[in-house]
Amino acid sequence: PTGVVNETNLSNGSANDRQAAWSPDGSQIGVRSDRDGNNEIYVMDADGSSVSRLTNDAGNDGAPSWSPDGTQIVFVSNRDGNSEIYVMNADGSGQTRLTTAAGNDEDPVWSPDGTQIAFKSERDGNAEIYVMNADGSAQTRLTTDAAIDSKPSWSPDGSMILFTSERDGNKELYVMNADGTGQTRLTSDLATDNQADWSPD
Repeated sequence: PTGVVNETNLSNGSANDRQAAWSPDGSQIGVRSDRDGNNEIYVMDADGSSVSRLTNDAGNDGAPSWSPDGTQIVFVSNRDGNSEIYVMNADGSGQTRLTTAAGNDEDPVWSPDGTQIAFKSERDGNAEIYVMNADGSAQTRLTTDAAIDSKPSWSPDGSMILFTSERDGNKELYVMNADGTGQTRLTSDLATDNQADWSPD
């Protein structure tokens, strides 16, 4: 397509490699891959070399997100029966479960200062946006409506969270303050608006 320059396939092969996430310094990429039979978290150098498997369990692991200082990766795993949020060191050591709710917990993303993680949870009957401290404590619900809220994304200064909601009939983009107040709809059309992110500034 017009405008694509120097496009390079970093993960050649028959496996499904998806949910790529850059490390904060741009030197590595975390990815979900089923190259060894089920979905696990791998990291590779930015040029696709030095691929390392970080998780190794019978469940499916995915949605890696690096901490702002690059020392940890938060991810989703169903190794214990349903989708929960885990954290590990960037080398795969110290894998620790952060959530233990009966519903699925997914879409984890670090706050810019590394102290909190926003995520989607179905623990209260439908998908809502929650936030917790980076150690899993103080899990707090930010949205409360009958529709699905998902895909949180922190503003670069940590003051706001962008998210997707179906509360008005189809997927639209919303923004709120980091404490859940001031929820405001940004898009309004009949198409699906989803998975948005902030510009660096």
